[in-house]
Amino acid sequence: MSADPSSRWGWLDALRGIAALVVVFDHTSYAFMAAFRRELMPQFNTSRYGVMVFFLVSGYIIPASLERRGCVRTFWIGRVFRVYPLLAVAVAAVLTLHLAGYAEIRAEFGQRSAVAVVAAHVTLLQELLGTPNVLLVLWTLSYEMAFYLLVVALFTVRLHQRSAAVAITLAVLAAVSATAGGVLPPSALSGAIGTGPLITFASVAMVVAIGCASAGSSALRVFGGVLGGALALVLVCFNGTVPLWEGLVILAVMFLGTAVHRAENGQSTWRYAACTAAVVVACAVGSAYGNEDGSQFTRRGWIVAFLLAVLTFGTGLVSRRRRIPRRLTGLGTISYSLYLLHPVLLAVTDATIGRWRQDNLVAEIAFVTVLLPLCTLTHRYIEAPSRRWGRRLARRRDDLGARDGAGA
Repeated sequence: MSADPSSRWGWLDALRGIAALVVVFDHTSYAFMAAFRRELMPQFNTSRYGVMVFFLVSGYIIPASLERRGCVRTFWIGRVFRVYPLLAVAVAAVLTLHLAGYAEIRAEFGQRSAVAVVAAHVTLLQELLGTPNVLLVLWTLSYEMAFYLLVVALFTVRLHQRSAAVAITLAVLAAVSATAGGVLPPSALSGAIGTGPLITFASVAMVVAIGCASAGSSALRVFGGVLGGALALVLVCFNGTVPLWEGLVILAVMFLGTAVHRAENGQSTWRYAACTAAVVVACAVGSAYGNEDGSQFTRRGWIVAFLLAVLTFGTGLVSRRRRIPRRLTGLGTISYSLYLLHPVLLAVTDATIGRWRQDNLVAEIAFVTVLLPLCTLTHRYIEAPSRRWGRRLARRRDDLGARDGAGA
């Protein structure tokens, strides 16, 4: 199923498709294009480019989805049926193939119990709970979940229109933390109180937060929203594995996407959105410039990737009223499948044919050639049906709520 190229979301689908392919290349290049990767990464960090485009798109779409529905409970139902079904299939597939000897899982779980690992992944906050990701790409979903919790928090306290102010605040805090240097080590909370207790506390807090924020009582909704937002901020600030400045930049980028959406829909001005973008970009670039990580990412590679991601989003925004090529919108339609399934297929190739010592463009193309139809199938038979079920359940809940209100 392809998105309509002329629809108002066509440009966003195109951006997601481009970002997904870049992330696929970033990870498969370890196996098939290692020499080219070593030359490219210091100049252009493909991983950060892809995920920053994804974060901008999420920031544009997610709060709008919540506000359009006007119901926290319906919002969470939609997110659960959008995110979890394919995620569960991908994780189950890689674990099954690993046990059968056909897939290689590179995550090291150490002494962590299976219950703790499962609980951390069910919350989708595993990256922020000191737990390695079963699939290497899942770290970004932890920041997505933190963003969801913050968006719900702002909605419940009626500050959701302040997206630009939130983006600027987070960006400035990122710059301040970057100036202060490495104040806290990665996963500081896990080191202080233990990963197991932190997972238990966060899991319970998240269930209570979502449950209360979805309740009928306004007081409970505010309590649940604030609890979830506080949990997200604490974990991002004190237990992330990326530097604090980058974690804050990620959140600022998502709220920048929201600020752009508000400007487009007349809830704010384009001048305000442009000023917000200028502050976020300046703070992000400044933070990265003073914090080079020679072991993994160079400042130039990160900065170039970040600026190109913002430019890509801006180009899509300017072109939003034009007809988008169907192939690009089609890639966007299956982008979530591309994102989750390529590490599964890569785990299989790692365990079977291994990694190439010399660049092999044919192997790279063959990988994508196999991946695309597989993702088309998972979108058709897993993603699309689960989203329909989610919409039906949400409508049923809305209808019940309307009847209860009429009966009262």
